[in-house]
Amino acid sequence: MKTKTTLNGLDTEKMFETIEAIKAQPTLARFEFRARNKWIDGGENRSTIKDFYGAGREDDSRKEPFVFVNGEPPVLLGNNEGGNPVEFLLHALAGCVTTTTVLHAAARGIRIKRLSTTLKGDINLEGLLGLDDAVAPGYEKIRIELDIEADCPDEELDDLLKFAHGHSPVCQTVCRPAEVVIERVRR
Repeated sequence: MKTKTTLNGLDTEKMFETIEAIKAQPTLARFEFRARNKWIDGGENRSTIKDFYGAGREDDSRKEPFVFVNGEPPVLLGNNEGGNPVEFLLHALAGCVTTTTVLHAAARGIRIKRLSTTLKGDINLEGLLGLDDAVAPGYEKIRIELDIEADCPDEELDDLLKFAHGHSPVCQTVCRPAEVVIERVRR
């Protein structure tokens, strides 16, 4: 009888099986994630996330979609319907850096005892509003304050965090922007 081995809440046996499967068949690593968004009114819109393609097939594990409400605070002409998109970007970045850190810690045999992050992003709205062409729309700088305690020396932890920074898909999408194509479709 096999004993399930977990570290940091992850099934490490399954993790290493997945890695070996991808090494043997690299096409399994190709994923297409999807989100659908619908404008409601003013600054409010809603995104739904349910289906995706990965590991060589369409995923059917999600029975109901996740719904995210995007809104704006009153100072930005909204009614606090939800977090605004640049706040969701911080949320996505925090989640991805955290998950990447935990996953690679488990792969290295490092037990995470505590992990929390605080993110702060500086943005100048003159870029968004088209008031100053010298100001790029979007964040000028994002700082991640990561509070972590693990059962390893500081040097190993610093190496892990450097690795997570370089391998977090969201972090790397922000650090080396991906091509975004906007095309108008008629339905």
